[in-house]
Amino acid sequence: MSLNALPLQILVISLSRSTDRRAKVKEELQKISFPWTFLDAVDGSALTEPPEEYRPLMVKLLQGYPLTLNEIGCYLSHKKAWKQCVAENIPTLVFEDDFVLLPEFESVIHSLLHNTNAWDFVRLQGLYEVPYQELLILDGVHLVKNLGDAVGATAYLLKPEVAKTLIESSRDIYEPADHFLEHQSKHGLEFLAIRPYPVDISRVKSTIDDRSERAPIKGLRKRLRSVARAIDRLISSRPWFPK
Repeated sequence: MSLNALPLQILVISLSRSTDRRAKVKEELQKISFPWTFLDAVDGSALTEPPEEYRPLMVKLLQGYPLTLNEIGCYLSHKKAWKQCVAENIPTLVFEDDFVLLPEFESVIHSLLHNTNAWDFVRLQGLYEVPYQELLILDGVHLVKNLGDAVGATAYLLKPEVAKTLIESSRDIYEPADHFLEHQSKHGLEFLAIRPYPVDISRVKSTIDDRSERAPIKGLRKRLRSVARAIDRLISSRPWFPK
């Protein structure tokens, strides 16, 4: 089977009004032979009210901080990509529109698509450097398990059955999308990674995520949050932060 015949869709999450960023994406994707398409992002700044999946009071109690409208829009955009993965029923590579492809990218995807029994859900880029455990080598490509939250959702590959689980597990939106992807106790999925990562970021400020560094929750607020989470685990059949 030729490379182009392998089943794969590539979706680039991007605001339709972000013409400069879209031009950069088109230039970057000229490096590869795979077909791809833009997926119009949900514009958080245009939301007049939060979606039904977001419950402000519970988020304040159980998360400790509200999400910004752009964080909510970013999450909804990824959820839109998961739904398209399910609809097309083929492995799907999801990009945010600030990526840079490294020279080994296409060979990495080639190896993953020829060894689909070895993975379900793979991170291709991370914002933070974390230790990792090597699991196996696929045609020279190192598949690993990160031993920490690498943060970011710039590039990842997932199968339709994984997308279904993510959709089912995100009936409520209460944390940024990249944190949810790493929240294994919630969705029960193992998010593996390729190291070194075959994708980098352009480091241009995102247009769909305005999250800044948040101060850690401490003291009484942290204790109250712990109590609220314990109560939620006790009374809810779908706790937000299961043990």
